[in-house]
Amino acid sequence: MEDHAPPFSRTVAVESVGEAGSNVRFSATPAECERLAQLDELVALRDLTVEAQLTRRGREGLFARGRVTAVVTQTCVVTLDLFETQVDEPFEIAFAPEAEAKAAYERAMAELEAATDKARLLAEQPDPPDPIIDGRIDLGALACEFLALGLDPYPRKPGAAFEGHAEEDEPASPFAALSKMKKD
Repeated sequence: MEDHAPPFSRTVAVESVGEAGSNVRFSATPAECERLAQLDELVALRDLTVEAQLTRRGREGLFARGRVTAVVTQTCVVTLDLFETQVDEPFEIAFAPEAEAKAAYERAMAELEAATDKARLLAEQPDPPDPIIDGRIDLGALACEFLALGLDPYPRKPGAAFEGHAEEDEPASPFAALSKMKKD
């Protein structure tokens, strides 16, 4: 039987956030960190924490501003050594009722499809709100996304440098390497 539970979930009921807003802080358990490390292909993950300020956005929406922090262990792409690094990703996300969020997403996609300069539109266009599902938002799922965004896809241990065989004055070509070998 497959486990379809999300690797990290912390839901907040929209109705629990008053007019003055709400501050939330939570951390992942060691088991959740282990599942997230596997999901993000990390050697290890620890100290995953989420801090957020939630404010009302109209009668039915929310706005979340905060940060995701964690310590990750990755493998250096240059030396293959393991090393730890700190992830600290800020986020600002609007949430709206499901139908409103879906309509905003569809409008954004239609504008993108019609645009001649898609890259510029993507850079300038605000993200559509995330959906509120069954009156709740999932800050844990949001944390998973921002953790992944904060990871370096080509992690390099501090101080690690790739050292090629070509000298600076010589062109980096196979023939230059053969010529150097012939001289030696």
